[in-house]
This record gives sequence, structure tokens and C-alpha cells, in this order.
Amino acid sequence: MVSSRPARPVRPVIVEPVEIQTEKQTTSSFLSKGSCSGEDQRTSPRSRSLDLRGMMIQCLRPPQRFSVCRFFCSVAPQIDLERYKEDFARKMAMAGIKPHHRIALGVSGGPDSMALCVLTAAWKSCSLGGRNEGTGFVDGLLGIVVDHRLRPESTEEANLVCSRVLMLGVQCQIAACEWSDGRPKKGHVQEAAREKRYQIFREICHEQRISVLFVAHHADDQAELFILRLSRGSGILGLAGMAFVSQLFHSDFDGLGDSLNKNGLLTVRPLLQFSKDDMYKICVGSSQEWVEDPSNLSPIYVRNRIRILLKDLPSDTFRSELQALISACRVTRSYVDQICHHLIQQCVMINDHGYAVIDLSKLDPSNVEDLCLSKLLAVILQFISQRHKPVRGAASKLLLDYIRTIPCKTSLTVAYCYLSPVPKSKGTMVMVTIAQNSPTASEAETQSRRGSFEKQRILPDEINDIISHLKELSHSSDFPPLLNSTSTESILGEAIRLKIISESTHDSLLLLQKEESENFKVSAGLRDDSKAKRREKAGYVPPSVQLHPGESCHFMGRFMVSWEERSCGSCRIPHDVAFLRHMVDGDWLYLVLLSNSQMAHHQDYARESAKKALQAIKSIPAPARRGLPVLVNSEGLPLCIPNICFSHCPDLKLTARFEPRVPLGGGFSSFL
Repeated sequence: MVSSRPARPVRPVIVEPVEIQTEKQTTSSFLSKGSCSGEDQRTSPRSRSLDLRGMMIQCLRPPQRFSVCRFFCSVAPQIDLERYKEDFARKMAMAGIKPHHRIALGVSGGPDSMALCVLTAAWKSCSLGGRNEGTGFVDGLLGIVVDHRLRPESTEEANLVCSRVLMLGVQCQIAACEWSDGRPKKGHVQEAAREKRYQIFREICHEQRISVLFVAHHADDQAELFILRLSRGSGILGLAGMAFVSQLFHSDFDGLGDSLNKNGLLTVRPLLQFSKDDMYKICVGSSQEWVEDPSNLSPIYVRNRIRILLKDLPSDTFRSELQALISACRVTRSYVDQICHHLIQQCVMINDHGYAVIDLSKLDPSNVEDLCLSKLLAVILQFISQRHKPVRGAASKLLLDYIRTIPCKTSLTVAYCYLSPVPKSKGTMVMVTIAQNSPTASEAETQSRRGSFEKQRILPDEINDIISHLKELSHSSDFPPLLNSTSTESILGEAIRLKIISESTHDSLLLLQKEESENFKVSAGLRDDSKAKRREKAGYVPPSVQLHPGESCHFMGRFMVSWEERSCGSCRIPHDVAFLRHMVDGDWLYLVLLSNSQMAHHQDYARESAKKALQAIKSIPAPARRGLPVLVNSEGLPLCIPNICFSHCPDLKLTARFEPRVPLGGGFSSFL
């Protein structure tokens, strides 16, 4: 793709053919939408003869294939940017983010991310006195362009976007996706691309010692997410949308003592108060080119369908009331998070052997609102299992009923965790352990990464400073307006009663919800059946991960296991390689037999070690033992169980610390 650039203010439109799936429309209509006149490029002369319901149904019909074009658009009328720059600076001050902080920018090349580059570079330059004279770039700012390699022209496009970012005085790095398992399946492309993109963001930020990532989500994205989650039956917490600030944690492990890796990456969305129209205005006002992605028009993707539907609701009242409703949900979410944090401090204890204990007498669950109690139980189960997906529906109801039955006399397996009464507590305490047959264990262990004992250099911790600043702002004594609303109907009904939304907005939301939820039920049912059949066919295989001397790994995402490299000249036990798995009932029997056996090598040490281990294991409740890491040989026999101080050989040194990858509560988030 080559184009010569005439002198400003006139800029070229570079047209690149590409095949996509989209709804029926004429090429001339599409060209008018993507042209670089002074008109709004996101509107088109669509027919208004269809009502909203008819238009929704039309979006779900099989699309027709035809050639469209990818546009790299730019215009250069004069627009005052000062208001946007001032709003951005205020947002940074509120978040406690300083110009000297090292910041990465997620850049796709669209108007959203290019507007983010413009505002961030201007904010940093203003505070730091302009660009660095030596490099010509703004200090402490890195743009990351991800080449997903899902389209033939993606690499050329990534290079073009990178050049535009560099012209803004922002250093830029291109990272290409590696699809080792092949191209994502149809219908899952956007989800898979997003996962890859954020994985790359985390990896690059970790390599570059950057602790803050800016992404360009805006108010229109929040509205789309609200409708999407409304159609999926989400409650208040889900309808609160994307957090202004949240922590992302690395799925890998690169060594001990790396504070940046442990604290994760602070993801900030500074544009949530701006609309999509504002994104275009910022780019136009700064004479900044951008990319319009035609795949964003394809109705095969749910977010695109919702975006199209929202654009065809012309009422400004609907848009403003929808944002007000989202704000009310966010206020409620912040309140619930505060209550949950307080309850964790008051009545939850975390044991070093990898389980949690809930003190029911201190919790007094009958006097805790359903929403707060559900959130508390969910974060505890997510922490123990390290499976960070919502606990809702029937599972959430089971948990509420179970935890409110005092004294607790039964056990419950739910959300990959096992809940049972703590021995000798008379049912006033509940223990939460990982379920032995949890598929999460297998998934986590196959993702284990190894690191050496060489210490990593530790940078000053900026993340905790930002989090502390935001926590001071988040405390509120106001009772949230939608706390007792649990269903979609009750949420929207309460919003009408409180005059957050009008009847017309209420009806429009229900219509949007109905159309998209019906489409979701069909596709979700097919996916769930296929997954269930695969699980039934595959069965459960106890997970294990290979480990060598001098290595360490994050076992099941829960235990940090390290094998110190030592030599043993007389021991015949292979010390070059072994396997790590969780403890099984047969290990107890093995220790009993070993404590009474005669061995040719280290017989006294192994026998005495087994005896001490049998005494130590008595202090660990039986359900909690199943999650302990065990080093075994190729035959599956235990060589070392570090949590109960068992080892076959005095020179076999293995340590295990309960250090979950994601902390209790899922990390910090702010919905300011």
C-alpha cells in the first residue's frame, strides 16, 4: 500500500480492498460513510422505514458477501482541544497518576486510540517541558501496536499506525500474534484477539518495566457493554461496566523477588467520560489520521450488532439516561466492593496451606445484603480456585443458602471449590478448599512458567501509590440507589421509580435486551452441549507439570514451588527431573508404609522424615490436603512434600509458599 501525501491541510484517503461479512448495503452508501468530508463518518443514509424491532431482526439475517474498502481517514478543520486536554489532566490528577510515571498505550490506530495518544502525549509534554531533546520522544511513554495477523493487510496497517504514533512523539513497538493453535473459530475471533492483545500488553509492559497501561474505552463502549450484559442476565455488578482503574495480573512467572510481576499491571481507562463523537473531534482538531476498520460494521459480532442498534436510536434523552443508569450501577458496585473488603478483613482467614476459613459468627450472614454476601463468597472461591469467572445463577443461590444455615453441618462443592465445616468448630466456621477434580488445576499447570533463582531488579512501586490514592477517594457513606435490585426487571423498575430513566428508555432497553438475548440463547446452547460432550469423553486426568533442579513454577496458580539445585553423590533417586502434582489419598498410605520400611539408601532419613510428615499432616484438615503440591518420580511415587516437611533425601530441597497469582478480591478496581 503506497500513497503520496500532498501538502496539508488536504490529506489523502488511502483505500485498501478487503473482504468482510456485513449487512446488505450499497457500495456508494459505504463510501459516503467512510469519506473524509466534514460530515459525520459514522452515519449513513439508512432507511428509517423499519421500526427498531424490524431493524434488529434484519441484523440477525444471514449476511451477504461483497467487496468493501478499508479507509485511512483524516480531515483538518480547526477544533479547540483545550477542553479535552483539561478534562484529561483532571482525570489523571484524580487517579493519582503523575507525568513521570512510565505509561504504555494500547494503540489500534482507530480514532479512539489515536485520540488517547494525542491527549496523553500532550499531558506528559506539558508537565515535562516537551519532548526529550536527545530522542525526540516524550519520556516514559510507549505505544504498543498489536498485529493480530488475522487479515492479509494487518502487517502493513500496523506499520502505518506505528509511523503515525511516532510522529506524535511517542515511542512505539509492534508485536505480532502467534496463533499456535490456528486461526480462532468463527464467532470467537474478537474474543480470542482480545485475549492475545492483553497478553501481549502484559508481556511488553513487564519487559519494559512499565506498571501503568492506558486503553481507549469510552462512554459508547460502556453503553454497548451494558446492553450486552443486560441481554445475558447480568446483575448490578456486571452492569457497572468497565472499571476506570483495574489490576491485570501476569499469567506467567519469571523468577523470585519480582515485585512488578506480583503487583501486576494497572489498567486505566481515561476516556470513559468522552463519547465516540469526542474521539473524532480530538483527532480532527489535532489533524490526526486514523483507521476505520470495516469489520466493526459486520453484524456477525454481537458488539457490532448492539452498536448498530444504538446508533439508530436517535434520542439524546435515551443516551443520557442510559449513562445515568450506568453511573447508578457503578455507585452501587463501589459500595458493594467497600462492604466486601470490610467483611474480608473482619471474618475471613487465609491459611498458609492454601485454604480459607469463614467465621460465621462474625459474618452474621443473615444480616448482610444478598448482593454483598454473594460478592464476598464469589471472591473467596475465586481466590482459592484461581478461577476468576463470575459465580452467579444457581451456584450463587446455593452458596447463599449454604452459608446462612447455621450451624453448618454439611458440605458443598460449587465453582471448583469444596466447602465444609471446620473440625471442632461446632458449625460456626466454614472451610473453603479447592476441589480435587477441578479442571482449573489442569489448565493452570499447563501454563506454568519456569524461572531461575537469579533475583530480578526491583523498581520503585508506583502501583501501590496510585491504589492508595484512589482508595482514599472511594470511601462513601451514601446508600447506593440500586442495592436491593437483583433482577433485570427490578433494576429497570427501580430506575424508573428513582427517575433515573423514563418509560420510553425503559421500553427501549427491554426491546434491545430481548432481541440480543434470544440470539445468545441459541448460540450458547450449542456451545454448552459441545463442551459438555468433550468433558464427558475426555474424563478427568490428574494434572502434573515437569520440574527440574534449579527451577521454580507457579503450581496451579496457587503455590510458588522452588527446587534448589544440589548434588547428591550417594542417592540413587533421580534428581535431574521430576513431576509436580497435587496430593492424593494414596500419598498418605505411602508415607505410612515408608515409615515402617527398610531402605538401602538414606533409610533412616526417609523413615524419620515420613514419621514426622505423618504427625504434621494431622494438623491440616483432610479437604485442604488435596491441594498441596507433591514432587513425584516417573512412577508417581512421592519424593518430597514440602508443606509437611517430607523428603526422601536430605539434599532434595523443595519449598512451597501459598502465593496465589491473583490476590483475594481479584485485585484493585475503581469505578469512579
